[in-house]
Amino acid sequence: MIAYITLGTNDLKKAADYYDNLLEGLGAKRVFDYDTFVAWAVAEGTPMFSVIKPYDGNAATVGNGVMIALHAPDHATVDALHAKALALGGTDEGAPGVREGGYYSGYFRDLDGNKLNFFCA
Repeated sequence: MIAYITLGTNDLKKAADYYDNLLEGLGAKRVFDYDTFVAWAVAEGTPMFSVIKPYDGNAATVGNGVMIALHAPDHATVDALHAKALALGGTDEGAPGVREGGYYSGYFRDLDGNKLNFFCA
């Protein structure tokens, strides 16, 4: 059902470099690379993840209550990608572990303060 997810950024180059490094752990590659917009996907026709400079020209801000969950194949990948997100300059929002419902996830904020997590069943 989801075709793509877009997060606003105030520094496209910095955000694109961050996600190039982070999303390679899921096998994602850049599928779009423009002056105001960069997107990644695992394969053609799969959902995309993207960062964009806001169309209205105003500063990008974090959505209160917004979080994006990125599926990982196993606990080891969740652990590794959560650690990498922090090593690349992200901040910890909850170390990897089992959560309600039996999901295993690790939460972090990216360089612009957007909240994400990597998870697996």
